[in-house]
Amino acid sequence: MLDAMQQRIDKMPDAMRIRRQTVEHTFGTLKQWMGATHFRTRGLKNVGTEMSLCVLAYNIKRVIAILGMPAALAAVGR
Repeated sequence: MLDAMQQRIDKMPDAMRIRRQTVEHTFGTLKQWMGATHFRTRGLKNVGTEMSLCVLAYNIKRVIAILGMPAALAAVGR
């Protein structure tokens, strides 16, 4: 599995740079919202739930920032 991934990276060396630019910003924002680099809960299931809620909040905030509140509410059928 790791060999296949390394082959893909070797074919497209710029892919990791592009991924870092798009993904790392999101994780940095989530870490800032959470106040640190740790989760407030324990256990894989609870941490997964906490992370899912953080990602949901991030996505909702982005939709509102891009579309504006009236269009975001209209998009969810309100």
